[in-house]
Amino acid sequence: MYDLAWFRANFDRIAERLQTRSNPPNLDAYRELDKRRRAAIAESEQLKARKNADSIEIGKLRQAGVDTTERQQQVRAMADRIKALADEENAAEESFHKLLEGIPNLPHESVPVGAGEADNVEIRRVGEPRQFDFEPKPHWDLGPELGILDLERAAKVTGARFAVYWGLGARLERALINFMLDVHTREHGYTEVLPPFMVNSASLFGTGQLPKFAQDLFKLENTDYWLIPTAEVPVTNLYRGETLEGDRLPVKLCAYTPCFRSEAGSYGRDVRGIIRQHQFQKVEMVKFTHPENSYDELDKLTADAEDILRRLGLPFRTVVLCTGDTGFSAAKTYDIEVWLPGQNAYKEISSCSNYEAFQARRASIRFKPAKGKSEFAHTLNGSGLAVGRTWVAIVENYQQEDGSVVVPEALRPYMGTDVIGKKPAEGSRATV
Repeated sequence: MYDLAWFRANFDRIAERLQTRSNPPNLDAYRELDKRRRAAIAESEQLKARKNADSIEIGKLRQAGVDTTERQQQVRAMADRIKALADEENAAEESFHKLLEGIPNLPHESVPVGAGEADNVEIRRVGEPRQFDFEPKPHWDLGPELGILDLERAAKVTGARFAVYWGLGARLERALINFMLDVHTREHGYTEVLPPFMVNSASLFGTGQLPKFAQDLFKLENTDYWLIPTAEVPVTNLYRGETLEGDRLPVKLCAYTPCFRSEAGSYGRDVRGIIRQHQFQKVEMVKFTHPENSYDELDKLTADAEDILRRLGLPFRTVVLCTGDTGFSAAKTYDIEVWLPGQNAYKEISSCSNYEAFQARRASIRFKPAKGKSEFAHTLNGSGLAVGRTWVAIVENYQQEDGSVVVPEALRPYMGTDVIGKKPAEGSRATV
């Protein structure tokens, strides 16, 4: 969300930059509202000056014994018109604020201009995709064969785009969560929090999901509670309406949560396997920073997410999203994409974004510098990582010709085994 005075003062420049986004907002309504507001203010100021002058003159005439009844009626009419203009100005201002809530953040000047995913710019690539001497399988074949992934029973229990993990598959998911949290808290300097998995509408407004993206969310009937789409929402809103001490910045938090998304706009995409689910687990990193340091902190946050992939020995690349692919609330985003040999493609496993003051202004999150007035903080977040997609990357990259999967060395203390073999988990579909 924008500072209203700044938005009005820089309207043309903002409009030009927003045109580089996907589905840019039509700003004609804003121009018309602002034109009406300015006209109401101008007429009101003229009438107030005239009313004041007439009131002084009426006073003098009355002292001279002149009948001022008609002049007084004119002044009362001016007062009524001034009140009507004030109502008109307030209505225009309220409508302007409502419309302003739906305008996306301004892309940072360093963000490449582009129409969509094809125009994203790769900035680095780490690790080489493994050369198999057999045909690698996708995880939706490997998982059921190993007895660690069951999509059929998940569909029976709930529906499409849900999964059941069995045995070592469930343990691998849990191991990844613990591994990520341990690295981020013990080595990257984040403080772990365990937030609620439901939030209210004010929280979703603060981070930018509401009102524009309600269709992407799950709402609990007859309540103001929503299932969280990411830990970004509850963790960012921990400081909603608060002022942090400037010397505390940056505040670095991380959290494990399940995430719930309707995937309303993704029909036909990644329909097989567990790449795109209605429910999945994620470890999220969130930062509250000083505006002067936020882009340095974005680079560090992105490096923290990449470090998890380096430790797991998974090939990946990092791209900076172009203006047309950058999310609604973000000013700049790096996507980290992991190589999946079973699909012969890089797939997003983390998005690391700087929102500048966009979320902080919506959620009223400020900081108090050593000198001067309080300011809006800059907020950042990124997946560190999406657990299910990391699960997929390990299963596909570490698969062996006999169908087993080698456990990455960094995970072996958490797994208690070096290999996920073909022995089906007790109770799995293979043993029924």
